[in-house]
Amino acid sequence: MPTVLRVGPYRLGFWSRENDEPPHVHVYREKYVAKLWLEPSVSVAGSRGFAAHELNLIRRIVEEYRERLLEAWDEHFN
Repeated sequence: MPTVLRVGPYRLGFWSRENDEPPHVHVYREKYVAKLWLEPSVSVAGSRGFAAHELNLIRRIVEEYRERLLEAWDEHFN
């Protein structure tokens, strides 16, 4: 999985063979993972291990870097 960004304990990236899905990012911390859609707005698609308050923080981080993540998605898949 290409890592696009690291913020604090979080590693954000996407899998190279997921271009059949809308733009999204996977967020990892230790053994926890979440998937967030980037369009039409940032939303949590699923999560394993993260508490609700941490998912809210992750969503805010992804919102902050949304444009950068979309650019990385476009560069990788287009």
